[in-house]
Amino acid sequence: MYATYLNGNTSAEEVKMGYVIATANMKGGVGKTTLTVNLATCLAKNYGKKVLVLDLDSQISATLSLMSPVEFAKRRKQRKTLRYLIDEIINPDPDAKLTIHDIIYPEVCKLVGLDILPGDIDLYDEFVVSEMLHNQSVALGGNDFETIWNRFERVLVRDILKPVLDEYDFILLDCAPGYNLMTRSALATSNFYILPAKPEPLSVVGIQLLERRIAQLKDSHEHEAKINIQILGIIFSMSSTNLLNGRYYKQVMHRVVEDFGVDKICKAQIPVDVNVAKAVDSFIPVSLLSPNSAGSKAFMQLTQELLQKL
Repeated sequence: MYATYLNGNTSAEEVKMGYVIATANMKGGVGKTTLTVNLATCLAKNYGKKVLVLDLDSQISATLSLMSPVEFAKRRKQRKTLRYLIDEIINPDPDAKLTIHDIIYPEVCKLVGLDILPGDIDLYDEFVVSEMLHNQSVALGGNDFETIWNRFERVLVRDILKPVLDEYDFILLDCAPGYNLMTRSALATSNFYILPAKPEPLSVVGIQLLERRIAQLKDSHEHEAKINIQILGIIFSMSSTNLLNGRYYKQVMHRVVEDFGVDKICKAQIPVDVNVAKAVDSFIPVSLLSPNSAGSKAFMQLTQELLQKL
């Protein structure tokens, strides 16, 4: 793995793969995880796609949307979470017994085609990562820390997924709010990203901040390997039934259209639906638990729209 970071040769083109799509926003509370798990569910249930959800958020919301806390605790005790795979990259163990295939939970919610790579409440130790990359920099004369860091950032998530890239039609990466190492690596790995948002001023700030961060990410890697991630769509969820006619909604939509163009805003919007909250409490996506609900129908429409965009 060390050689991989040094020569930077790992690329998405090396293996046949489906779409890798990140769900991200700098702001939390915008429906990111709900969007990810329901999009994955619709792709598997309604289109027969093979889909993997990768939970990159230490809040493990995507994981607990697809399995109970008891099941998660059992798998964490067995070390069958993303943390194990990250540890193997940071401190490789020649006698490692688990592979990504052992850690992926297949057919979650008893749905054929829907798999999850569970997250963890403690994904990695930042000090250990910094120390490892510092030592690599010192080994090269001490002048290449930024280059070493960028290469590690670029290949971390990609190397975790590499053994299964050709096994899925879609791999959906549920990123944490903000812009930590795992989110940057997810964006560097992805073909596309989708941006969940609410028609509120602070949500738009989150969109704009993420766009700036992605531009910076592309710039910082342009001398090593080009990052080709593109925006697939901005998806709005309504936080109240009055928003559609409110001044905030009109202001926000005007600003987003100015920045991105109307074609990047998805026509399907996610309505307020108590069934979505009930589904979270049941550890089953609303698209499975209440398929005839307004929320479920909106996710089905959105899935169709995103497939047409692709």
